[in-house]
Amino acid sequence: MSKPAVFLDKDGTLVRDVPYNVDPARIVLNEGVVNGVRKLHAAGFALVIVSNQSGVARGYFEEADLEVVWTKLRDLLGVPFSVYYCPHHPEGYAPYNVECGCRKPEPGMLLGAAREHNLDLSRSWMVGDILNDVEAGRRSGCRTVLLDNGGETEWQLSRERLPHHVVSTFAEAAEIILSLSVHQPVSTSRIPSVLTG
Repeated sequence: MSKPAVFLDKDGTLVRDVPYNVDPARIVLNEGVVNGVRKLHAAGFALVIVSNQSGVARGYFEEADLEVVWTKLRDLLGVPFSVYYCPHHPEGYAPYNVECGCRKPEPGMLLGAAREHNLDLSRSWMVGDILNDVEAGRRSGCRTVLLDNGGETEWQLSRERLPHHVVSTFAEAAEIILSLSVHQPVSTSRIPSVLTG
């Protein structure tokens, strides 16, 4: 039987955003993340990190360097999770300089995880700190939560980029997910004025 998942952006959502970081000593979880992910795991959600890692394509680090990042996150979070990452960027170096279907806002990472782990996307959620995360979630059929913590600076809007919920902390995101077990209409109660006009 398929199960629901919570898809999680890494930089800016789970951890403080340090651009192109693969140094585990510089990985610091955002407030409320440990309790939030542990509650989601206990509630039966599969946890899946979906992360754009264009530093590979740009030559800042090797794909193999990411393994210490995932190991550090497993140590910090203390719950099982799957990892899907996109190493591509069209302006990067070969062989990674391609237009792909996995780099968010494309939904490829979420769709691939759903196929490989038998996940029910209609009961799943995407949590991220920018609208590219929201779009990837919506395009894959998930409900979405935008963590409005300053990560989004461009606010390029469309219906596909409108989050179902907007929160200020990861703890709030976890509580919303845990409290809603059926599809709900898009809430505008916490959507910033830049989204609602």
